[in-house]
Amino acid sequence: MTIQKRVSKKGEVSYLIRVSLGYIGDQQIIKSRTWKPEKGMSPKKIEKEVNRQAVLFEEQAKQDYAEELQRKAEQMEQDSDDIEYRKRHTTFKSLAEEWIDLQEASHEMKNSSILRMKSCRERTYSYLGKVLVSKLSYHKIQKFITSLGQTGVNKKTGAGLSEKTQKHYLTFVSDVMYYAKKCRLIDESPCKDIVFVKENDLDKKERNIYSLEEAKLVLSAIDEKAPTGFKLFYNLLAYCGLRRGEALGLEYKDIDFENSILTINRTSNYHIGYGTYTDTPKTKNSYRSLYIAPKLLEMIKQLQTEQKDIAKKCGDQWQESDRLFVSWCGKPLSPNFPYKWLQRFCERENIPFHGLHAFRHFVATQALVDGVDAKSVSAMLGHSQTSTTLNIYAHAVRQAQTRALNSIAAQLESG
Repeated sequence: MTIQKRVSKKGEVSYLIRVSLGYIGDQQIIKSRTWKPEKGMSPKKIEKEVNRQAVLFEEQAKQDYAEELQRKAEQMEQDSDDIEYRKRHTTFKSLAEEWIDLQEASHEMKNSSILRMKSCRERTYSYLGKVLVSKLSYHKIQKFITSLGQTGVNKKTGAGLSEKTQKHYLTFVSDVMYYAKKCRLIDESPCKDIVFVKENDLDKKERNIYSLEEAKLVLSAIDEKAPTGFKLFYNLLAYCGLRRGEALGLEYKDIDFENSILTINRTSNYHIGYGTYTDTPKTKNSYRSLYIAPKLLEMIKQLQTEQKDIAKKCGDQWQESDRLFVSWCGKPLSPNFPYKWLQRFCERENIPFHGLHAFRHFVATQALVDGVDAKSVSAMLGHSQTSTTLNIYAHAVRQAQTRALNSIAAQLESG
């Protein structure tokens, strides 16, 4: 125990009493309090009283600390009993539902990520739902992931689920098991080193992509025959390489008309059972600004004027959203609609249809073949890493490298 006299700038005297209550490991447990003498007390009385206060404080501190340790011990025992109970009764399904509820309440996870988790529940619960979390082994999880890649699991194609989809399922299981570890239901997650079922080369679909000639043909037909909104939408995909959800999430406040710049701030998505919803861009790098060609800027201005006229005609039925792409009453356009519209349009006009993402592949491939560096293309596409761009568009990168090396060779060999 120590007593330290203190004098403030105003001349007021106080005493700091510090008591040691022992050690926890290398850390000393210290309790302290300040005592101020009453006015008019003599130095002798102050000395006697401060010593008395110090003794009283030490006794009380030791008693309080002993009671605190007892409460902690009882709580640890209770917690241990609770944990043991949960280990014996908590199934994967019950903990997974608890985990999903927590994510929805905390708003820390993207809406699209939560919806993807929910879409994994049916198959996962069918295989792992009744298994106790404390008994869930690496072998059981590996068998589940392997089963997803077997022929017939994908009801649409008759094949197994793709490796990418298998990884979504493992992410769901892994997140729940990490939560189980935080809850002290398991010591280590059994989800490490899981092997995925590779797709058969015959089952793989070749990446759809528009050639330059095809892109010109499709856009020419659209510019000639489509309404302004559809003309703008497909031209945005073909000129800027936007993802479908990024284009549908655009609002007029995202357009800098003076500097011809659009900014990606949100996405508009669709999920079966949940309908259309707004979310954040796919990755941190997906927040980006892109140049708008004069042709696109004029389309945007024209569309804005047309929508104002439509809003007046709709009156109270019009729902203001500030979105560029809306339904007849102003509501954000359904993300499924542009695909179906273009598919029908191409069939009617007898022109190539490769889907919407093919425009994005076209932009990336054309830029790389034309010699734009991979880092710039990656930033334009909103990829999280340049390596992603290089992996997806390896063929285009090789083409650009071959052309560059042939150019150098030609210069070296010229007379």
